[in-house]
Amino acid sequence: MPDDVTLRLDHATAEDLYATLYQVGEHIAASAAITAPTTDQAERIGHLLQDLGHRLGRACSPYCNHLS
Repeated sequence: MPDDVTLRLDHATAEDLYATLYQVGEHIAASAAITAPTTDQAERIGHLLQDLGHRLGRACSPYCNHLS
């Protein structure tokens, strides 16, 4: 389908994405605290967001690693 966006996630990134979405949902639903991610989790989610932005055709940051 031409409008599909496909990303491949390793297991750790998929777990991080699940945990992040779950925490945000709980925060919205019940004002539950959102815990800070570890450095590794933040890096994986950051790479995921960068990849997703590329697939959606969003403009890159001047610091994007594929521009250097």
